[in-house]
Amino acid sequence: MSQQTEAKKAKQKKSLTRIIVEVIAVLSCAVFFLVPFYFIIVNSMKTSAEASQLSIAWPNEFRILENIQEVLAARDNMLLLAFFNSTVITVSSILILLVVCSMAAFVLHRRKGKAISVIGTTFLAGLMIPPAVVPTIWVLEQFHIFKTFPGIILVMVAISIPFSIVLYTGFIATIPKSIDEAAIIDGCGGFRLFFSIIFPMLKPIHSTVIILNAVQIFNDFVHPLYFFPGSDNATVQLTLYNFMSMYNTDWNLLFTNVLLITIPPFILFLIFSEKIVAGMTAGSVKG
Repeated sequence: MSQQTEAKKAKQKKSLTRIIVEVIAVLSCAVFFLVPFYFIIVNSMKTSAEASQLSIAWPNEFRILENIQEVLAARDNMLLLAFFNSTVITVSSILILLVVCSMAAFVLHRRKGKAISVIGTTFLAGLMIPPAVVPTIWVLEQFHIFKTFPGIILVMVAISIPFSIVLYTGFIATIPKSIDEAAIIDGCGGFRLFFSIIFPMLKPIHSTVIILNAVQIFNDFVHPLYFFPGSDNATVQLTLYNFMSMYNTDWNLLFTNVLLITIPPFILFLIFSEKIVAGMTAGSVKG
């Protein structure tokens, strides 16, 4: 009995230690996330003079509505144009990724051979090798799509393809090959097999690919800066330059701009967070 009691106490102690560690981890993550977000919100409510102090103190005068109006009106409503540009780029890129990456992952998983292995390795290499800016600009100029929507959309698609294919490949591994064989026996061709049977079965991973890539593409700063320059081509992240200069920065307007461009992807992520986890874990166990 004493041994059982000691074992029970040790188990309870271990369980309590695990709970404490988990609570500390959650609180640490909350602090690292909430403090910067609080800093942005508080300073977006302040006047220019108060915000220039860059403190977390509560504002003496609330100017959030005035700041929002000024941000939206800055440089001939550039933020509204930027939201339109970013939305077009994001939606177009996601539609292409869903079709191209799911088809590529299906072929990579179902077919075997040296050529397929080389292609799969090439896609995986894309996760580690960053795009070269100058050669990419040269290629876009040769095809006359530099500073155009097709050009930046293709760049964003190319950057997102490797990770999306990895997600799709893991999920397709859970779909039995017997489904393919039964469809072929019933007379399905390759395209009909994929789009009529396989593609609808990928709904859980579709959600994951859509949300993760949408947030990444919508919030991208570097690639639109290099491959989509020009005031008419501004994306939401590039509007941060509107309130920054070498000699003076309107911190209240800058933080208001950050708040406005952060809210849409943040809400999207919160709404679909469960589907993201479900899609990624569904492909982690092979059926």
